[in-house]
Amino acid sequence: MSTHTLSVLVENKPGVLARIAGLFSRRGFNIDSLAVGPTEHEEISRMTIVVNVESSPLEQVTKQLNKLVEVIKIVELDPEASVNRELVMVKVSATAETRGQVLDTAQIFRATVIDVAPDAVTVQMIGNAGKIADFMRVIEPFGVRELVQSGQVAIGRGSRSISERTLRPVAVPTPPAAG
Repeated sequence: MSTHTLSVLVENKPGVLARIAGLFSRRGFNIDSLAVGPTEHEEISRMTIVVNVESSPLEQVTKQLNKLVEVIKIVELDPEASVNRELVMVKVSATAETRGQVLDTAQIFRATVIDVAPDAVTVQMIGNAGKIADFMRVIEPFGVRELVQSGQVAIGRGSRSISERTLRPVAVPTPPAAG
């Protein structure tokens, strides 16, 4: 098995996420990470999908994704030619005795303290999956009370953008003529 990161431009319409997730589900693939958000064009959303599969079946899924009307463009991002990040927020136990160590650990990893309570500290960290895993390994002995982690987002390196590649026009409904 190998990890693949797909960047998918889709029409910003209701139900698109469900159709794409359903396609992966029907093929028996588990999506490791999924992040969806707006792009520089309000009628287009970008999905970053991380899936762990053999290369041959992935090709079949991408071909089927391309057949969906709402899918505009699919690009598999090469790890060497892209930048990826995740966000983690973690609430850590922090007694009077351990608070300094928790704050020092956060500083070492360039994490940001976003909330402080008498017996806990909430920290946010942005980084690649490896950096986040390292941070979690070091912070865990203090006692993780709660954790929330975003899906991975990724973008290609350099000046070229995914939307510069050939995009099929997205149909924008025109308002009815005034009568």
